[in-house]
Amino acid sequence: MTENKIRVIITNHQKAVKIPTGLRMLIRRCCHAVLQLEKFNAFAEISITFVDNEEIRKLNNQYRGIDAATDVLSFPLGENGEYDTNLETGAKMLGDVVISMEKAVEQAEAFGHSLQREVGYLTAHSVLHLLGYDHAENIEKVRMREKEELVMSQLGLPASSSYVVYN
Repeated sequence: MTENKIRVIITNHQKAVKIPTGLRMLIRRCCHAVLQLEKFNAFAEISITFVDNEEIRKLNNQYRGIDAATDVLSFPLGENGEYDTNLETGAKMLGDVVISMEKAVEQAEAFGHSLQREVGYLTAHSVLHLLGYDHAENIEKVRMREKEELVMSQLGLPASSSYVVYN
């Protein structure tokens, strides 16, 4: 199998949560695993930004009309498999992911798993959105969840307590 190249640009725009060692590498591995699962073989570029609850609340209100903090927002740059190309690198620009690190900590505690597992899950979920997946319909929600959990297991992260894959 050919190794797909991916450029993951990670920026930290928050001070509420210290970013654990290895989290950036986990995010890169997660992006790679999703693209491999989806057989996306082009050179890809994804931007991921860490923010606090206040910043994600503003973005959620601005772009979705929902005045509340959420865990993650995805801003796809492509449609129907067509993506803009970074003229400098030749990479297909898949889009931007914004993760509230405060919300990720809250959810990790609520679900009883690690921050790494939570951020990995949010990353997999968001990259699937960048590739055109949606979860408005129940069948799409199930399909997305199966893919997210498959990526989690490939990365050695525990399945969520509400979802177990049986072989």
